Amino acid sequence: MGQGELWLEEERLTLLEGWARDGYSAEDIAARMGIGRSTFYKWRKRYPQIDQAVRKGREIVDYQVEQALLDKALGGDLRAQMYWLNNRRGDKWQEHPKEKTGEGEEGVTVIVDV
Repeated sequence: MGQGELWLEEERLTLLEGWARDGYSAEDIAARMGIGRSTFYKWRKRYPQIDQAVRKGREIVDYQVEQALLDKALGGDLRAQMYWLNNRRGDKWQEHPKEKTGEGEEGVTVIVDV
């Protein structure tokens, strides 16, 4: 059994999930596993269980942060509302409208004020 296969044990997959949930970077997780970052990425490709554990841990914390942001926005926090709208509805709520080039004569730029 290779070193990578040892990390397929349920207990070790749970560790990976927890480290990802706690916000550790790929480099940090690799160091905790006793391997280099490039090996960590290779193992994520080679062993889907390792990749799933890391993704699951990150998804859990991402969901919690999204929920906390939404709660603040719905609770009247203006900064949270602006952040949410700029990122989720940027087509309508950008802080700085982007320049768009329209069809027409060459070199003509149309500025759309959103």
